[in-house]
Amino acid sequence: MSRSALLEFPDILAAADRLSGVANRTPVLTSRTLNEVLGASLFLKAEQFQRGGAFKFRGAYNKISQLENPAALVAYSSGNHAQAVALVARIKRIPATIVMPGDAPPVKLRAVKEYGAEVINYDPSSEDRAEIAAKLVAERRAVLIPPYDDFDVMAGAGTTAVELFDEVGELDVLVVCIGGGGLIAGCATAAHAMSPGIQVIGVEPDDANDTALSIAAGKRVVIDAPRTEADGLKVRTPGVLTFPIVQRHVESVVTVSGPEIVEAMAFLFERMSLVVEPSGAVALAAAMTGRLNLEGKRVGVIISGGNIGPERFCRLVSSPWNHQDG
Repeated sequence: MSRSALLEFPDILAAADRLSGVANRTPVLTSRTLNEVLGASLFLKAEQFQRGGAFKFRGAYNKISQLENPAALVAYSSGNHAQAVALVARIKRIPATIVMPGDAPPVKLRAVKEYGAEVINYDPSSEDRAEIAAKLVAERRAVLIPPYDDFDVMAGAGTTAVELFDEVGELDVLVVCIGGGGLIAGCATAAHAMSPGIQVIGVEPDDANDTALSIAAGKRVVIDAPRTEADGLKVRTPGVLTFPIVQRHVESVVTVSGPEIVEAMAFLFERMSLVVEPSGAVALAAAMTGRLNLEGKRVGVIISGGNIGPERFCRLVSSPWNHQDG
């Protein structure tokens, strides 16, 4: 039996129980305009309203809440997982150290520090964040909280889909962004348990397409450091544990361009009064392109996060890429 078989739907339900009363039950939103344009019924699971501003709180809390008196926590992340671990550490009163790239978004860096975690910056062009974290774990007798390649983290992320299906019932399609694969692994596992005939579609930026390439190759592929604006999806290769689950449960992986991501951000802002970061808009961007054959279908879309500063948000949505006319 492969390790991937250890992520089962009962694990996700157990995570939902742990998160009950702690995590926000985020809203599911709809847009008549979007439905009319696409000829489908879309249900947007708005995880930007989750604690810490992204779905990452779910996995971090599910993992950390099961530890027995850890001396300290260590994590590495460009932002959303960093915030989640720092927030859970504050809730649980556990010291936390987060390894973050020197070019991490300032709004995410500030939040991690405000939650009380120590931040150690590194140069992603010359240093390995996993090696730095491993050294800290050994020195501080800490527990590493992985950003995605962990069954408890995946199970927590999968509760996003559980809540979506509880609210709207069965769906024909579920569209989810892919970074390291934790969110889609958990959500796809839950989706196939709750709506067996569903089609799960993964979405990556076209300049961070490691999972799409890996699916095509039938094995994990390593790409050059991604340059995408979707900083939460800057992953060079799929997770060791997440990739077999993606292979098993995800029908296809598509990519979207930078302009398409920004157009989705602008639509959410202009038509739905929602502020979403680039990573959070990737799944909707794929739906809005019209390339997914959604007509006549009930479609779930995970909006994964909204951690973006006002300056960067304004720069992106007012760029020449954005062709929305209001």
